[in-house]
Amino acid sequence: MNKIPMTKRGADALRAELDTLKNEKRPQIIAAIAEARAHGDLKENAEYHAAREQQGFTEGRIRDIEGKLSNAHIIDVTQLSNEGKVVFGTTVDLINCDTDETIRYQIVGDDEADIKHAKISVNSPIARALVGKHEGDTTIVKTPNGEVEYEISTVEYI
Repeated sequence: MNKIPMTKRGADALRAELDTLKNEKRPQIIAAIAEARAHGDLKENAEYHAAREQQGFTEGRIRDIEGKLSNAHIIDVTQLSNEGKVVFGTTVDLINCDTDETIRYQIVGDDEADIKHAKISVNSPIARALVGKHEGDTTIVKTPNGEVEYEISTVEYI
């Protein structure tokens, strides 16, 4: 199976979530199931069925996270030498050449992408247009509203 790129921060966040699920959430659910069983008839016990459903979701999420971490190629961008080149994990400041508006994005893996926190997937059109370019370069990004030209003002390895 192909390795999936992931930032060190993204991997650390998944490990923290996994730890919480295994060491806090799972024991709580087991206790809730045991308590619901103590109430008797399981066929009509809504608490039991809700706890079992929650257990299924939690175990599914644990398997999902373990799978992602086992297939992750973790990249710590802070360990790379900053040559002003846009690579996976870098944070990029862009200037829209038409409007002079400045935007800032970090290029991350698909699972880490969150536009509200200015994290875009390495597979997004804007990231694909940026990767391999250097500070001062311009690039054209094809958007649903047409082509937009951006100048790369800074590239940070943070």
